[in-house]
Amino acid sequence: MVMEMIGGLLPELSLIAGSFVILLAMARIDEGRWPATVAFVSLAFASLFTLAQLTELPGLGFVPQSGTVLDVYEISVFAALLKLLFLVGTAIVVLASPGYMDRASMQAEYYSMLLLATIGMMIVASSQDMLTLFLGVEVTSFASYILAGSFKSEPTSGEAATKYFITGALSSSLVIFGMSLLYGSAGTLTFAGLAEFWAGQVERYASLGQPALYLFMYEPIQAISVFMVLAGLGFKLTVAPFHMWAPDTYTGAPDTVASWLGGVGKGLGIVALLKVFLWALAPLETGWEPFVAGLAILTMTWGNLVAIRQDDIKRMLAYSSIAQAGYLLIVLPVGTSYAIAGGVFHTFTNLLMKGGAFLVVAAFAYAGIGTKLQDYEGLGRRNPFLAISLTVFLLSLAGIPPLGGFWSKFVLFSSAVDVGVGGSWLWWLAVAGIVNSAISLFYYVRWIRTMFVETTMHPKEIELPAGITTAIAVCLVAIVAVGFAATPVIDWGLQAGEALLAAAP
Repeated sequence: MVMEMIGGLLPELSLIAGSFVILLAMARIDEGRWPATVAFVSLAFASLFTLAQLTELPGLGFVPQSGTVLDVYEISVFAALLKLLFLVGTAIVVLASPGYMDRASMQAEYYSMLLLATIGMMIVASSQDMLTLFLGVEVTSFASYILAGSFKSEPTSGEAATKYFITGALSSSLVIFGMSLLYGSAGTLTFAGLAEFWAGQVERYASLGQPALYLFMYEPIQAISVFMVLAGLGFKLTVAPFHMWAPDTYTGAPDTVASWLGGVGKGLGIVALLKVFLWALAPLETGWEPFVAGLAILTMTWGNLVAIRQDDIKRMLAYSSIAQAGYLLIVLPVGTSYAIAGGVFHTFTNLLMKGGAFLVVAAFAYAGIGTKLQDYEGLGRRNPFLAISLTVFLLSLAGIPPLGGFWSKFVLFSSAVDVGVGGSWLWWLAVAGIVNSAISLFYYVRWIRTMFVETTMHPKEIELPAGITTAIAVCLVAIVAVGFAATPVIDWGLQAGEALLAAAP
């Protein structure tokens, strides 16, 4: 029993060990590049153990592929697949960090916090109750606050961390207050117990000939609890109107941290929302479905329209990231295994294309290039690799075929159309997604055109550390490869969706 429990927690234990080794040894060893090495090795072992939870690997039969740990922590296809995405995305950021982060005064803490933030996301992916989920969210949040302030000597970094912390504390208070109201109503915080309670409530109203929406009208405390949890977790996903922290934080934080927040970190919010709304609150779907669908359209539209007006590329990417949250939010009202597959797929492509775009910005910043759009004039000649990579990432974000971003959006939007064929109005989500993807082309193409215009302003070539070049190359190859081999990713996403929905009533 104990060995089985340890085997199920090996991915998390690998990261915990790596994080503590970095922190405990930093007082005795000159920092150099060893914290990055320890972090990368820890992520590699964690990825190996997580892969063993997805499929049988020789010599790793002691790693269970299903079950629970202490009845609060699940081992499933859904949890393992999301954990693997988080680990891969964090490994890419760690690979890119040496060189760029050399000017940080807290390198060991930086890598340790990256590992702790990833641990929190893994806890959320495996959670089976609201308290465990909240614990995971807070572990990631506090580590992220520290990461945002990694450049202590730069005022913008401290400002970003402070704003992030204050707004993050507010969102956490909303979640915990909403949880307390849920507990007061249901007497439990387990997802299964909450689902059973809400199913009974919906059945009670149905016996009176009233839909689930009336439950929110006649029992406002229960409606308030649901919407407080939605607002608090929506903050983590940068859902409008809970997104105001993102532009300032992404702009002021180190570029590698912005890459992690906009790429990997986006998964925290969507996984938490999937767990809560498609499991714990699944019986109430007809009650919250219209509201969440409206938030999805608002988020993608607001993000893209404001991004068009930006001349600072980091703010442009921040608002673009908000729009991506709107696309991901489509999963909740649609709620099918195909929609979840699209959400998992888009989470994966987002960490490659959004994370990759921020890494290109980090590379240019390392070379002393500013973040204004005009600073990028003629950069296609100075470093064609970076310019072409950024072009691919931006086109993928816009959903241009045959890149990975096109296929993940295709699965997301087609899931809404499939439900709409059955008579649902949710097909409008697909229309909104397609229109917004077209809108996003305006600012993506403007940026691409700027890089390749003729100019005499930047005659020198750009030299970069090997790590960040390799990380960008990995993202580039992966986003192109996924575009030509999307089927395996979709199949794994379908398995994850079926596993999550099987747990719901």
